[in-house]
Amino acid sequence: MCLMGKWPWKGSRGGPVEFGSPLQGMKPESMEKYDLIIVGAGPGGLASAITAQQLGLSYLVVEKGKRVFQGIIDSYPRGKKVYPTIPKGEDGPFPVEDLAPSLDNNPVEEYVDRIEACVDKREIAIRLSEEFQNILRDKSEFTVATSADRYRAAHVVLAFGSNIPGDLGIYGEAKTVARSLDNPQEHIGAPTLVLGGGNAAADIVATLSKVKRAAGDLTTVHWAHRAVQFKVDKDVARDLGEEILLGGNIRILPGAIPQIGEVDEDGVERLIIQTQKIHMDGGVELHQGMSFPMKHVIACIGTQGPAPVFASLGLQQIICTEGVCKISKEGAQLLMLTPELQTSVRGVYAIGGAISPAYILISEKGVLREQKHTNLIYTAVKDGVRVVESIAGQKFQT
Repeated sequence: MCLMGKWPWKGSRGGPVEFGSPLQGMKPESMEKYDLIIVGAGPGGLASAITAQQLGLSYLVVEKGKRVFQGIIDSYPRGKKVYPTIPKGEDGPFPVEDLAPSLDNNPVEEYVDRIEACVDKREIAIRLSEEFQNILRDKSEFTVATSADRYRAAHVVLAFGSNIPGDLGIYGEAKTVARSLDNPQEHIGAPTLVLGGGNAAADIVATLSKVKRAAGDLTTVHWAHRAVQFKVDKDVARDLGEEILLGGNIRILPGAIPQIGEVDEDGVERLIIQTQKIHMDGGVELHQGMSFPMKHVIACIGTQGPAPVFASLGLQQIICTEGVCKISKEGAQLLMLTPELQTSVRGVYAIGGAISPAYILISEKGVLREQKHTNLIYTAVKDGVRVVESIAGQKFQT
């Protein structure tokens, strides 16, 4: 996923606050108590809110962005189609119909507009522009701290997605590149480099090529990936193939590795990528490469899950080692969850992109196994419904 920014994993005094630690200025006795606080207004967060509303639970959504679905807005290129993809093994339909992308595969702008209209119509209780900071646990309830306020709740649903950008892993001082395509027009007239071998990179390549072609711009969109093989979904591959057939000037660079970020003699920050390495006699290696101004480089190199916040909250995670994990990479930290997606802290749940591409499932018998979790809108929506139904079941059974 391509996006910008980082989560502020800081407590009220600049460091992480663990469960049970006091937060200065909190007065829980003066605050309304909700059945649940939902952190994040993406597909999973809104599905949680709508389900809570339908089941008669009191709730509040807190979102760091200025709009709902801010993560999708930030990571999708302008005009990108949104598909109602349902993962293999699922029959559908969408658990919350109002959140399902159109079967017409409308552009992201139309999809978000429709979602915002749904939020207004349903009068979803939401606080925008409030960044999640930490959680305080006091016996059977929690206090959620944001950048603007404090909220009490019996349960907390962490639905903030996975938006910590991966590291480029380059040498040199110049390392700042874009993680999203904010304005394709800025790349008119200049060769552009897109890094990454997945759907997000392919979407940006197709969008840039289309804009350049419409403007009569013959400069190339270079698509580079460390691996030899690119992995994209069928829908994305179809859009990219269509653009190539229409004359898009796209050059694919498999096995290309970002190496150095430097400032040239003119003061321009540049990224050097290695496109080929040839072994010669005597241990000599011939390196071929390309250099791009960083302002024309977009890195779609994936994201890492929000392990720092999980750790700061005391939620148990397992580090993947060789032979243990088949889905996640070695060294990845996977959150431990029950079948109801409850964390090791009773009353705190995690859903959606925050637990993709996998988590550690704790079975009722205590057996641990890696569980695949697709990072799709459908999956996040299903997670939200599942968690809130579980919370409602607990409340109304007592």
